[in-house]
Amino acid sequence: MMSRFARGLDGLLQWILIVLMVALTAVVVVAVVYRRLGDSLSWYDEVSSILLAWVTYYGAALAALRRGHIGFDGVIYALPLPWRMWAVALGEVLVVGFFALMAWAGLEVLMVLEGTTLVSLTWVPVQFTQSVIPVGAALFIVAELASLPFYWRAVRDGVPVDHDALEAGRS
Repeated sequence: MMSRFARGLDGLLQWILIVLMVALTAVVVVAVVYRRLGDSLSWYDEVSSILLAWVTYYGAALAALRRGHIGFDGVIYALPLPWRMWAVALGEVLVVGFFALMAWAGLEVLMVLEGTTLVSLTWVPVQFTQSVIPVGAALFIVAELASLPFYWRAVRDGVPVDHDALEAGRS
């Protein structure tokens, strides 16, 4: 069964994504209306691309929590049980290691960007907009680890991961 923490994280990520998608939609619709009226907004392109990046990072964390990313489960299930579990463990170590490196690199990028602002909205620090890199990487790690017990049991038992059950919070 999916833990209470994982269900709470799932709900939180869903709400964050809903807010981001509504904001992105609103920005684009307002920009289209302005353009249709013969005027244009100087900031919409920059803001919409930032919102799209945020949707991507938070959406990736939600997909990780639900084990919805593309994988090679057929290869894993073809292995004998002891090898299967070692392959899952190795895969998890590689994924978590990659995102830990990405979080570290994201923090380094934030230090480099200190003091810079957006071109069209000079009151918005670029550090804020790019903070999604380390935050998204950390969320991906948390989501991966929160869904690991569910995934581990499925692989151990030799049953395919039920993504619908994971999404609904059932085992």
